[in-house]
Amino acid sequence: MIKAKRIGHATFSTPDLDRLVEHYQEVVGLHLVARDGNSAYLASNAGQLAVVLEASDGAECTRLSFEVSPRMDFAEMARDLSTLGLKCEQRTDDRPGLARVLSFKDPKGTTIELFSEPLFVSKGKAVGGATPLKLGHLAFAVPNPRAMAEFYEQVLGFRTSDWIGDFFVFLRCNVDHHTVNFIRAPQTRMHHIAFEMRDAAHLHNSCDLLGQKRVEIVWGPVRHGPGHNVATYHRNPDNQMIEFFAELDRMTDEENGFFDPRPWHRDLPQRPKVWDPTQQRDMWGMRPSQAFLDFAR
Repeated sequence: MIKAKRIGHATFSTPDLDRLVEHYQEVVGLHLVARDGNSAYLASNAGQLAVVLEASDGAECTRLSFEVSPRMDFAEMARDLSTLGLKCEQRTDDRPGLARVLSFKDPKGTTIELFSEPLFVSKGKAVGGATPLKLGHLAFAVPNPRAMAEFYEQVLGFRTSDWIGDFFVFLRCNVDHHTVNFIRAPQTRMHHIAFEMRDAAHLHNSCDLLGQKRVEIVWGPVRHGPGHNVATYHRNPDNQMIEFFAELDRMTDEENGFFDPRPWHRDLPQRPKVWDPTQQRDMWGMRPSQAFLDFAR
């Protein structure tokens, strides 16, 4: 089985490349490490490629990458994917931070790119913005979240961390509580992209920055139930939701099967479970704003 180890970067099409590059630099705080006409490559302060932007008529997440073990053989992975009926392509990649890629499409049509032995990129000049530690996770709205969960578990070795009822699933590929999420909705689209901050103080500072730049916080700060992360949400110029978060649950011992104990856990130990959708799940904070609820539909 192919086992994803961490999320790499997300690729977005955008009708206004310059405006979106500016947002990811000046608000999110990523470094622009390369630009070649219709594409821009942005990395975290740790030197890891996080977001690729490509000029296009529409605005959507088109590709998502995951790192696999350097011991994985690309030809063997290609054969495994082929036996599952997945058409895949191997290529040498010329994007910053990558050397070799194996790509295929998941059931919702997003191209999944597998890579190993990532190349760190230059941090470049100091930037403004929130300067997150890393790209943390992506959430997608899909008609059938259970089918998506089964695909990611069976093809990429993900594990289920939590469900909210039967309509929202959180999946992990490493110690982090979730790397991809799927929530039920009539149409397929990205729900949000999330960046991890160092701690709650860093998250607090990012709120001040959003206020200074007159970027509306549409929800938060709030401490969620599933994952227990403290989070805020705002929209980028393409009306895509961006989450800043800190203090996400971690399962450092899969054999024990519970998340590292935290003072804010109500369950001790805190194991993966199905959260009751009729009960209040967030530990504290305001309820979602109408702007957030309207976006999520």
